[in-house]
Amino acid sequence: MSSTPITKETYLEWYKSMLLMRKFEEKAGQLYGQQKIRGFCHLYIGQEAVVAGAMSVLRKEDSMITAYRDHAHALAKGMSANAAMAELFGKVTGCSKGKGGSMHFFDKENNFAGGHGIVGGQIPLGAGLAFAEKYNGTDNVCVCYMGDGAVRQGSLNETFNMAMLWKLPVIFVCENNGYAMGTSVKRTTNMIDIYKMGLGFDMPSAPVDGMDVVAVHNAMDEAVERARKGDGPTFLEIRTYRYKGHSMSDPAKYRTKEELEQYKERDPIAAVKHAILENKYVDQQWFDQEEAEVKRIVDEAVKFAEESEYPNPEELYTDVYVQQDYPYVMD
Repeated sequence: MSSTPITKETYLEWYKSMLLMRKFEEKAGQLYGQQKIRGFCHLYIGQEAVVAGAMSVLRKEDSMITAYRDHAHALAKGMSANAAMAELFGKVTGCSKGKGGSMHFFDKENNFAGGHGIVGGQIPLGAGLAFAEKYNGTDNVCVCYMGDGAVRQGSLNETFNMAMLWKLPVIFVCENNGYAMGTSVKRTTNMIDIYKMGLGFDMPSAPVDGMDVVAVHNAMDEAVERARKGDGPTFLEIRTYRYKGHSMSDPAKYRTKEELEQYKERDPIAAVKHAILENKYVDQQWFDQEEAEVKRIVDEAVKFAEESEYPNPEELYTDVYVQQDYPYVMD
């Protein structure tokens, strides 16, 4: 059981947080279809409980790092919808000044370290963030997310070994949505229980139902508590599902409609709403108000993004090196 209690307020915050993630992503998908958002765009629809269940046990001081399916993580960590949407539009008011796009969100104020386009590239960086916290003597933790495809990168094994050796305060989370880019886990490995990869390093490891926000909360709470006490890392394989393709260019023909509908019947947002109503925490009017508020936030974010300016060409030479007057060859 979780040492962080699950209260009425927890459920209400889960619903509000996941609803914002869902509606933001749905709007992003629409705008991509209208070619107002360009480049790569990986939506999080269906996986919201994985982040929401973590945030209910984390503090603002804790860091988070993930791969390129990063919009929901950034919003949950505290990034404004305005800054997130403007980044998708490539505008200077975006969280990365319009230079990162969908895959490279970043928010230092909220300790969100990205958004990384290289598959598995964030795994050693997550351990590095945790090392910094231990070096500085804090009890802050880092949550490092990855997809099921990223666990095939060799850097995972090197990072797991160092994290256990040094007892780093990091929680490694594999968001296993079953298909990596478009290939079933069953076609890439003989051992489909990904969490067992951590056992070879004596790392506490476990599978988690990623469609159940309570299960995620409980598993994350145990892992975070272990890390804060100095007992080292945890590896969680959180089994979830994305309703959309790998990216906006993916028609997802590698799975059946029946499989998709089976997962939609276990929708995490609908499950939380059911629990709230069953416990009579609020009435339907509250849900109507929250849905209207989320719609307002998303609509305002789109307006903000559309009215913002694109970066000046000179921005190409900023935020690359710490040295402000770095002598670029500009001929």
